[in-house]
Amino acid sequence: MTHTHPHSPRHGSHHGPQHAAGSGGQAEILDLDAEVLAGHTAAITAWLPVEEAPHEIVDLGCGTGAGTFALLARFPGARVTAVDSSAEHLQRLREKALAGGVEDRVRTVQADLDSADWPGLGTPDLVWASASMHHMADPDSALRHVHDTLGTGGLFAVVELAGFPRFLPENAPEERPGLEDRCHAATDRLHAEHVPHRGADWGPMLTAAGFALEGERTVRVNIQDSPAEALGRYALGTLQRIRGAAAGSLAPEDLAALDRLLDVDGPHSILRRTDLVVRTERTVWAARRKD
Repeated sequence: MTHTHPHSPRHGSHHGPQHAAGSGGQAEILDLDAEVLAGHTAAITAWLPVEEAPHEIVDLGCGTGAGTFALLARFPGARVTAVDSSAEHLQRLREKALAGGVEDRVRTVQADLDSADWPGLGTPDLVWASASMHHMADPDSALRHVHDTLGTGGLFAVVELAGFPRFLPENAPEERPGLEDRCHAATDRLHAEHVPHRGADWGPMLTAAGFALEGERTVRVNIQDSPAEALGRYALGTLQRIRGAAAGSLAPEDLAALDRLLDVDGPHSILRRTDLVVRTERTVWAARRKD
């Protein structure tokens, strides 16, 4: 991917700023995102207004495969072409496919989707793009590419995230209540400058690209019953990325409170908390190629 800013990963790899932990840490947070939000991803795939079960699916900006494997489960007769700019993420996806016994149903393609020359992706019945379209340098051009790639009557599903998930109660931490809100405000300002299409309304853009909009749904996520270890690590990884983006904008007292949460060996570590909840929203648009 050629159009990223210092805190943002390559498109399709995550929905927020990247902490200095590197691509390995990024892959781990993607895996945790897939684990913790698996039920909600499955609900979105179940909602898709498919006219008949697709045989060929493309997952644009697949990351480590959250959407790929949800789609394979939803459509057991389908094959998925998983596309991403990260060789490491694609390798991780292939390893998961092998471990799950579905390697014969997955093809991976490493590609920069900001390039004028898109890779050959066949003529899919369904294209899925979750948290990846907002990273495109020219989203309108990418939408037209998808339109031309789909077969007639093919479906395009765009999933957009409302930023980072939230985890803490509003009155936490005790010494700096509202810390998470202030951190999110700082990262929202950064994204508004560097990733202006994050949180966009994709409906009008899909229509302008020649699609017929068939549905839109917002899924509100509020998870309290995820395994504590996974939820804690997911919160830790997310807040590390928030710190990487927001550190320069936070008051010293807020930064100190955030660092206490991120100190895994300290008494205030977020890994020690028992009151974590995942709160976020995802919106999905389903659009069909008309001609």
